[in-house]
Amino acid sequence: MKLKEIQELTPKELLSRRRELKEEMFNLRIQQQSSQLERPHLIRVARRNVARIETVLSRKAQETAAK
Repeated sequence: MKLKEIQELTPKELLSRRRELKEEMFNLRIQQQSSQLERPHLIRVARRNVARIETVLSRKAQETAAK
């Protein structure tokens, strides 16, 4: 996901998307351990997307706290 797409989402949508990505990362790690993962770069992509989402969530929380 691109940063602009993430910033447009509501906090509820961000939380659900983060949960989906963490589940995807779990499944990718399981596949990697069983040597079935064909595209290992997807783990890194998912991890970075989770970090982006968490960054946007914390920024939105700071904005609401400042008001």
